[in-house]
Amino acid sequence: MAASLYDISVKSYQQVLDAVSGFLEKARGHCETQGVDLDEIVESRLHPDMFPFRFQVASVAHHSLGALEGVKAGLFGPPSGPEYDYAGLQTLIAEARAGLDAFTPDVVEGFAGRDVVFRVGELTLPFVAEDFLMSFSLPNLHFHATTAYDILRMKGVPVGKRDYLGQMRIKG
Repeated sequence: MAASLYDISVKSYQQVLDAVSGFLEKARGHCETQGVDLDEIVESRLHPDMFPFRFQVASVAHHSLGALEGVKAGLFGPPSGPEYDYAGLQTLIAEARAGLDAFTPDVVEGFAGRDVVFRVGELTLPFVAEDFLMSFSLPNLHFHATTAYDILRMKGVPVGKRDYLGQMRIKG
């Protein structure tokens, strides 16, 4: 059977969101045990010209649930909203994961061929839904999830590749 747009988008988003939720919880426990201030994690960056951890995690939610909502509306832009604390980031990821449940296979398959525009300032990038999800949303999702993971590693949180991969869809 060929992979569907639902499998490629929603199921992939679910896997990443579950993994991010898991490594956020693991990091919380580590930081509490080691006396590391979670606010320090939230403001941490890999490099001065990169966005902080809070932006990376918020972008994971934005490029999963937010991407599907953008396709539904025909318009998607960069993330905006409050600057979350650590607990708020955990809640945001949980809400994004729960929100994916509203997108059934029939709904997502119905997005195929729809126009969606990414707009930031004066720049607009036109896509069809499946190209937006596969060539823009998914790469961004993984970039931000990886960056959040890397910041936690940089801060000494004992997470590994299995934490990043989450629950794989293995045969059987």
